[in-house]
Amino acid sequence: MIKIIKNVKVYQPQYMGVKDILIVGDKIGGIDDGISANFENGVEVSIIDGSGKLAVPGFIDSHVHILGGGGEGGFKTRTPEIKLTDLTTAGITTVVGCLGTDGVTRNMMSLLAKARGLEEEGITTFIYTGSYRIPVTTITGGVMEDLMAIDKIIGVGEIAISDHRSSQPTLEEFSRVAADARVGGMLAGKAGILDIHLGDGPKMIDLILKTVEETEIPITQFLPTHINRSSHLFEAGIEFARKGGCIDMTGTDDPEFLDPDEIRVGKGMKRLLMEGISEDNFTLSSDAQGSLPIFNEKKEYIGIGVGTAACLWNEIRDCIQKEEIPFEIAIKAITSNPARMLKLRNKGRLEPGYDADLCLLKEDTLDIDTVIAKGRVMVKDGKPVVFGTFEN
Repeated sequence: MIKIIKNVKVYQPQYMGVKDILIVGDKIGGIDDGISANFENGVEVSIIDGSGKLAVPGFIDSHVHILGGGGEGGFKTRTPEIKLTDLTTAGITTVVGCLGTDGVTRNMMSLLAKARGLEEEGITTFIYTGSYRIPVTTITGGVMEDLMAIDKIIGVGEIAISDHRSSQPTLEEFSRVAADARVGGMLAGKAGILDIHLGDGPKMIDLILKTVEETEIPITQFLPTHINRSSHLFEAGIEFARKGGCIDMTGTDDPEFLDPDEIRVGKGMKRLLMEGISEDNFTLSSDAQGSLPIFNEKKEYIGIGVGTAACLWNEIRDCIQKEEIPFEIAIKAITSNPARMLKLRNKGRLEPGYDADLCLLKEDTLDIDTVIAKGRVMVKDGKPVVFGTFEN
């Protein structure tokens, strides 16, 4: 199948102007003016009208509990697995799955199987090995082995620190995992990133900073997430980014589950830019299907919410429309920045030879109109396209 998107405003994420986009199979064949294709051998060419729309790279969500999460309030508070359409209707064409608090009943083999199932349905998937805890529970018996032997494993996570639910790792334990992830990633040609869950404890990111200070492991080996959980943690995140690290904010669709001190993504991104933080040094993830447990001052569970994939674009749209952050900068947080940080080849940009992952947005409202993953239309007119396969 050959597709041509005509007369669309193209953001690579940098603005290119009004262009045509040629899609050949699962790749972008070209981006230029006046692209046409005529074949005499019956090859089907599909024309998509891009007038009044913006073309952007398909979104990359670097932190999703694709198997579900939760359980902090007992078995009845386990959250459900994600569905393909939860992701595609949110514009997400690449997802990284992880385990959280429960690394026992949610295990690595199940996580890998879920990721492979979503890939078979049409999107690109990767996973982290492990969960909140150290020692890391792996598939092969070791972090380096997982990274080198299993194609979908690109890092370790989400390792919890500064949280009453973490395994309270020592500096030596934490540094060893970081070292194994770095070397395993180097040998496998992967990022070997450590996806770090940050709780609201007073030590914040101290464990990461001590590891960087006392070892040769660079600050770029870590991706601390939930950095906008509180104002004091966000301030620490700003300093982390000043040192060259990348920080990840977590989106939300439900202000009811925001802590009083939590920083909304739009205000957080605006603050980062005002502080002179590079527009390449922050990302946004949804924490979709993860539990949003509420604890009282005694750390006792009192309620729960569930993260949604839809918050990813909703937060970025707020950055653009409410905080007046330039479009090209805002969308980097869910396109080119995570692609670079996680070393996802041929992802995160609209360029010839890259995977044909893209979203068409309505120019007037910035609503998601069309989603194409690896050259296949997954969402049209804002609604999922049904292919007759089972959705897991």
